[in-house]
Amino acid sequence: MSLRKKVAVIGAGPSGLAAIKSCKEEGLEPVCFERNGDPGGLWRYHDEDLEGVPSVMRTTIINTSKELSAFSDFPPPKEFPNYMHNTMMYKYFMQYAKHFDLLKHIRYYLEVVKVEPAKDYDESGKWIVTVKSSQTEAVTKEDFDAVMVCVGHHVYPKVPSFPGQEKFKGTITHTHSIKSCDRFAGQRVVVVGIGNSGVD
Repeated sequence: MSLRKKVAVIGAGPSGLAAIKSCKEEGLEPVCFERNGDPGGLWRYHDEDLEGVPSVMRTTIINTSKELSAFSDFPPPKEFPNYMHNTMMYKYFMQYAKHFDLLKHIRYYLEVVKVEPAKDYDESGKWIVTVKSSQTEAVTKEDFDAVMVCVGHHVYPKVPSFPGQEKFKGTITHTHSIKSCDRFAGQRVVVVGIGNSGVD
C-alpha cells in the first residue's frame, strides 16, 4: 500500500493535465477521472453535439499567441504557427501529456457525481469521491486526501432568454451546439454576443 497522499483530479482537459503533473512533482499520487474517452477537454474536437461534452468549433483558432497559451515548462514546437488551429492545440496538449507521462493516471468514462467529506474527516482530512461509469452505469466510491476540480466552464451552455422570444419563427441555437457554420449558408443570421464564441 502506497504511503503517498492520493489526489482525485476531476477532468482531463488542459488544467487537469497540469494538475496531474503538479501532483507528480510534489510526490503525490494523482488519479484523474475523465467522463469521456479522451483527454483534452473542449479542445478534443468532435462533430456530434453531445450533452455535457464541450468542443470547439471546427474552424476555431486560438485567440492568443502560442507563447501565451503554452505551459511554462513545455513550449509548443517551433514549426507550429503563432495562432494555432484547434487541431494543433489538441496535438500540443497530447505532446505535453506524453512527455510528462500523464496519461497513465487517467481513468476514462468515469463521471464524478459526488464529492463529500469522509465520516472521519476531522481526523483524517479524507474525501469520498463517488464516480459513475458512463459505459456500465456502475457506481463506485473511493477515498482521497485531496480533490482538484478541473472541469472547466464550457460543459453546459448558458442560454439567455429575451422578451418576445417565443414569437420568433426562426431557429435559436447556442454556439455549444454549432460545430460548423455550413448549415447557415445563404441565411440571415444574428449573432448575440461578441465573446470568443460569437467571434468564431
